[in-house]
This record gives sequence, structure tokens and C-alpha cells, in this order.
Amino acid sequence: MIISHDLGTTGDKATLVSDDGRILAAVTEHYDSDFESGGKAEQDPHAWWRAFCRATKLLLEKANTNAASVDVVSFSGQMMGVVALDKSGDLVRPAIIWADTRSAAQTARILERVPMERAYKITGHRLNPTYSLSKIAWIRDNEPDAFARTRVVLNAKDYLCYRLTGALYSEPSDASGTNAFDQSTGAWSDEMIAAGDLNRRLFPEIVPSTTIIGEVTAEAAAASGLLSGTRVVIGGGDGPLAALGAGITDAAAGAYAYLGSSSWVSIAADTPLHDPLMRSMTFNHVIPGSFVPTATMQAGGASLQWIVDTLAPTGDDPYGDLLGAASATSASAAGLFFLPHLLGERSPYWNPKARAAFLGLQRHHGQAEMVRAVIEGVAFNLRTGLNALSSNGAAITEIDVIGGAAKSPFVIGVLADVWGIPTARRDLVDEANALGAAIVGGVGIGLFDDFDIATRLSRRDEPVAFDADEVRRNDRSYELFMDAYRRLEGWFEELP
Repeated sequence: MIISHDLGTTGDKATLVSDDGRILAAVTEHYDSDFESGGKAEQDPHAWWRAFCRATKLLLEKANTNAASVDVVSFSGQMMGVVALDKSGDLVRPAIIWADTRSAAQTARILERVPMERAYKITGHRLNPTYSLSKIAWIRDNEPDAFARTRVVLNAKDYLCYRLTGALYSEPSDASGTNAFDQSTGAWSDEMIAAGDLNRRLFPEIVPSTTIIGEVTAEAAAASGLLSGTRVVIGGGDGPLAALGAGITDAAAGAYAYLGSSSWVSIAADTPLHDPLMRSMTFNHVIPGSFVPTATMQAGGASLQWIVDTLAPTGDDPYGDLLGAASATSASAAGLFFLPHLLGERSPYWNPKARAAFLGLQRHHGQAEMVRAVIEGVAFNLRTGLNALSSNGAAITEIDVIGGAAKSPFVIGVLADVWGIPTARRDLVDEANALGAAIVGGVGIGLFDDFDIATRLSRRDEPVAFDADEVRRNDRSYELFMDAYRRLEGWFEELP
């Protein structure tokens, strides 16, 4: 059997998967984030490790499974972060996570050395404060003592692999989300690292995503409940693994959308997709020789969670209650809009200073209209990503949706009516990352012959057809939504 761990923004989800790819049990252990003004977003990697250990023990207990039956542990992890370790392998400081945008000045200095178009061609991504390269430089400039002690920088799942095995590695899917990786060579980019005034020694060796990087040490076994000697496969970044879990294994597999804390639309491709307007980015897939062109917004599901937490109605199911009320009202069609830029924005603006805003509020608007506006705002923003992919040759005729918000038929219907594309929910809405990580682990130890097993392990509901009249109304609303950002962009620059 396989245990996969999905180390996300809000918690670690441990999933037990059978030898034939069935999900047998899953548990999640949560941890906190430190968000502050100025763009700070940090987490404690020790909390990740504690969550990993608790989740593993609870999973084995829940499934009534002995640790001896676990053949391999594999990982999916949040991307674009920085975990700094000293020469003894101890943490130098808290982890800077993907949502942190404090490194705008460092990004600007890198751009003086490598023009944006050149960086985009090398890395498949714009240069932006959300990526690891400028965050490392931020530590150097703002915390020189911490930087002086730093000997290696890792991403989240690579840190847990280190805690389990003592081995320091990364792999292409996670590395491709750092702004320090050359997609044409499949190696760290000396040009980008030099542009950041950083040393190549800070970056770990890159191995294929299916690599068995080591075995669980005796110390890690005692803490986690695993057996010493259990094999560990490094896995991949959460975006590419969500694609694998959704069955997106090659260019013929179609498109999918992920509605997690950050949200995105994505396809698989044989080559990186370089959008002339640089609205999208391309990650390396966990499948060798394949790529995952993606358009990502910072706060998709996070916007939905924020409005639920903020309004906080009473009852056993506040999320369901709010969605139910929102389904019976209108928002943009009646002049109410929400710009969902709670954490700055990636696609299509790449503006860390972008802010969220309600526009068009009137006295009669209440909770239902505000929730509806948030859902529509996320749908409109993701539409810009779909436009970026389709304008560069991606034939998108249907879209599969995964992630927590995909549980709601109402949300699926809103997406279909905003995008004008039939939209279907995958049955494993919350399990795509975990399933993708399990498949990589299974391929790594030879349990699965190839990655195509992903296309057989999840089912899709009947696509929700769009309402042509609603699509026409939403086309006009989309124009207003885009215009609202353009009008406010200069004002965002004036905010502290």
C-alpha cells in the first residue's frame, strides 16, 4: 500500500491508497499561517512535521492497517516557498510560503539583469515576488544573519522528505516553480541564480519525481509511526500532481480547473506554452518530458473561505447555508462585483500590490449577494486564464473541476455560465493531489506500470451545460470586471 501526503496551505492530508489505486482512508491535520500586512506569509516547518506524524498515525489507526503493509510514502507539496536550513540541517527561520509578496524590490533588481521576456523563456514563468528566487534574496537583504547561516533552501515537501530520510533533493515540478530553473535543460539556471546574486550551492540536487530518495530513518519512524526502512519517493509540486490526479497526463487529456486556496486552470502539453502576453506560466509535469501550462490566481478558494469566515453565519453548515442563499440571487447582473485579489495577483496581472474590492455595493445588498459576487469574481478571474491558454492553441471544449469548492453544483453552474464551456466535477474533488502523489510513488517502486493509470482512477460527473442567455449577460459583466481592475490599478500602487 501507499501513503501519500499532500502538504497544503492549511494542513497535511495523509491518504492510504491500495495497490490497485483505490483510496482507502484519509485524514487531515491542520496548522496555522502567519499572514501580516506588507505581504508576509509564513509557516512553521516544525508544524508541518508534527502534522505529518499525527496524520500518519491517525491514518494507520483509522484504516486499521499495520505500518508493515506500507510499501512507500510519497508527497505532494505547496510550491514556490523557501525553507532555509543551516549546515546541521536545522531550520534557520520560519518558511516563507507561496503567498508571500515582500520581495518586490529583489524582483526588480533581478529584472535589471534579466529582462522579463528572457526570464519567461528560461523559466516558463514571469519574474514575480511569489517565486522562491526573489524570496531567498529578500532573506539575504533583510535578515543577513539568517542568510549567512543558510546552506540549502528547500520547498515544503522536500523538507518533509529530508526529515524522513536525511536526504536533500528536489525534483523538476517543484523546481520549475522557483524562477531559478531552466526548462530547456532540466537543471538549475546559472543565469537566473547569478541574477539574484545567489550561490548555486544553495539549491539541492534535482532528481526525477519518481525517485526513491531514501528510507525512513529510525528516528523518523519513532516519531511518525512508520517502519524504519520504508521507502520514500520524492513526489511533486501540488499543481502538477493535481493535474495527474485529475487524469491530465498528455495533451489529449483536455483541461481542468482547481479550486483550492489558490486556484488555477491548466492543461498538459509536450512543450512549454509561452504566451506572448505572459499571462500564463508553465510548470514541469511529474511525467518526464511533459509540461503543465497553467494560469493561476492567488486567492480562489481562499476568497470563498474568507467570505464565509467573515460573514460567519450561525448553523451547522455555514458554507452550505451561504451558498444556498447565494444561488437564489444575482450579483454582477445587478451591478455588484468582487475583485478577488486578497493576496495580490498572479495571472493575468502579476501584481503583488493588487487588492480585493467590492464594487457597486448598494443598501439592499446583503450576505447572499456578496457571496454570489465572490464566486462570480473567482470565475471571471479564471476566465482570463482560460483565454490565455485557448489563445495559444489549447482546444478547450470541456473542463473538469477539482478542489473543495467543486463539491457545490451551484458553483459548477456559475463557472459554466461565466466560461461558456461545459463544466464537470471529478468525483475525487478533494483527493486529486493525494492520488497524484500516490501514483508517482507507485510508479517509483514499480507497483504501477505507468502514469496512465490516473485516467482510470477517477470518474467525472455529467458536464453541466451553460445557459446561453447567462453567458451573454456574463460576457458584458466580464468586460466590466476587467475594466474595474484597470481603473483601480494605479490606485493600488498608492496603498501602503
